[in-house]
Amino acid sequence: MMIEADRPFTGDALRAAIAERFGEDARFHICSSEGMKPGEPIESLRTRSKLRVVEGGWSGDQGEICRDNG
Repeated sequence: MMIEADRPFTGDALRAAIAERFGEDARFHICSSEGMKPGEPIESLRTRSKLRVVEGGWSGDQGEICRDNG
């Protein structure tokens, strides 16, 4: 979603965009966790350097996206 948007997001703006697009009850998974509530993946991805800090907030890092090669 962040890469498609092609713009940086602040933490608050990203949480709001996730809630708007997927709803407050949505659950998410990333390569290492699943069943995460909105907002939880942001912190996990941020601490694992999967989000790039750019002027104006964070941006998704295309090179850090997990791929299913299976």
